[in-house]
Amino acid sequence: MTSTIATQFWRTLGAALLFALPLLNASAQAPAASPPAAPAPAATAPVVAPLEAAKPAPELAPGSTAKPGWNVPPKWADVEQKAQYASVAGRETNVLIEDAGREWRVLRNGPLTFYGGIAILVVPAMLFLFFVTKGQIKLQGQPTGRLIERFNSAERVAHWTMALSFVALALTGLALLFGKYVLLPLLGAGAFSGIADAAKVIHNFVGPLFMFSLVVFIVLYIRDNIWRAYDMAWIGKFGGILSGEHVPSGRFNAGEKVWFWIGVVFLGIVISVSGAILLFPNWNTSREIMGGANLVHAAVGCLFIAMSFAHIYLGTVGMAGAYKAMREGTVDEEWAKEHHEIWYDEVKAGKRDQKMVGVAHPAAGD
Repeated sequence: MTSTIATQFWRTLGAALLFALPLLNASAQAPAASPPAAPAPAATAPVVAPLEAAKPAPELAPGSTAKPGWNVPPKWADVEQKAQYASVAGRETNVLIEDAGREWRVLRNGPLTFYGGIAILVVPAMLFLFFVTKGQIKLQGQPTGRLIERFNSAERVAHWTMALSFVALALTGLALLFGKYVLLPLLGAGAFSGIADAAKVIHNFVGPLFMFSLVVFIVLYIRDNIWRAYDMAWIGKFGGILSGEHVPSGRFNAGEKVWFWIGVVFLGIVISVSGAILLFPNWNTSREIMGGANLVHAAVGCLFIAMSFAHIYLGTVGMAGAYKAMREGTVDEEWAKEHHEIWYDEVKAGKRDQKMVGVAHPAAGD
């Protein structure tokens, strides 16, 4: 009986302890209420002794990443302006960025093509308007049938060699400069690529022929293109083209001399030199010079073509007898008298190399 009661007592005490222990443990972990904390005192900078403040920063080991800005990449300007390493031999192979190429692209695809295109379109339009309003310049008198030598064989060969090579270079150059604006939308990429490739080859191979013929042409024609006092009178009256007035001139009038010196000599030499630079890049030329030569070549080419329209117009449909003079080498006596009277008088007086060469078709009454 006694053992049964004791056993029951211990079981009851154990159950009570199992129930009370979790409660005691929770009360022990709960934070006790405490009065509000006093404000923290303000932080004060540590006092540094004067000698310690004057000490320099310790030196860092080479390549240390503790230095501020160690991982900042270099500026593109520094990369371009400073020579870099390149395993390929040659000029400017160690230049990573060539900003002159960007400037070349902006100028070529912007002002150059815009204003060059305007010049090439405006000049023929003005000449067409002039032809419609004024018509062809014809002889006022009747041809006599007596012929005078205007150009000898060497002069005509030099002229036609330069002229035909110029036309080939002009057409191919225009295709390369304006092709992507005109031909590409019309023909498509495939056809345009073939035309551009052929134009490049023709341009490169005809260029030296033009340079050679240009030198020969200048040598043959320079003597008769020396400026004379009577040329100022021709300039003042514009050769009588607008008024119809007869203005005497030498073998070449002032307008032809302007074309010779500005067009043939100046523009011809500039376009030849710039073309030679582009044609021979193995001359160890820098890319900046090549880009500049390309811009000069294209700009001078547009101006050269625009000026040539006036010469071509007067030498073909604009003036009767002008094309025959360069094709056959002779002109009628009346033509020489009306257009180049001073030269005609010198020929009649035997002071010129050109001579009377005979009769073509005698006029009525001769």
